[in-house]
Amino acid sequence: MSVKLPNTIKFIITDFDGICTDNCVYIDSKGEMSRKINFKDIMGFSILKKNGYKVGIISGEKNSAIEKIAETFKIDEVHQGIRIKIDVIKSIVEKYDLSEDEYLYIGDDVNDYDSLCFTKYRITVPEAVKKIKDIDGIQITETHCGEGAFREVVDAVLSAK
Repeated sequence: MSVKLPNTIKFIITDFDGICTDNCVYIDSKGEMSRKINFKDIMGFSILKKNGYKVGIISGEKNSAIEKIAETFKIDEVHQGIRIKIDVIKSIVEKYDLSEDEYLYIGDDVNDYDSLCFTKYRITVPEAVKKIKDIDGIQITETHCGEGAFREVVDAVLSAK
């Protein structure tokens, strides 16, 4: 496992597309869009909630899969269609009175840049854009996006307990 985290994490905040999905959109002959989500990542949300962690999803897109996961696992913070994610991160930190050692953020693209720079425990995936992978102190999962990268982070959080 490449990601190392302290035992102080209480809140896991993640982007969705490019972390829990393979960053692809599939369009069928009727023009309907869908995404592939790995069950390891879905189980990651369940494991976090069953172990008393708070979870947030901040996505630049609106996605019915996020709504289903949020409803099924009672996700604490769900924000979709967000272009400037740093404002949401700051509001979550304030709302839950989190210290910098109590939360992490997972993101992969330029709209995650400010949030990742703001966050002490910053994580990305191997497929992230260069600008993200070049952020000082960022950790990169061994697992690829859409193949259990989110679950790798969940397992790192749990193993730090």
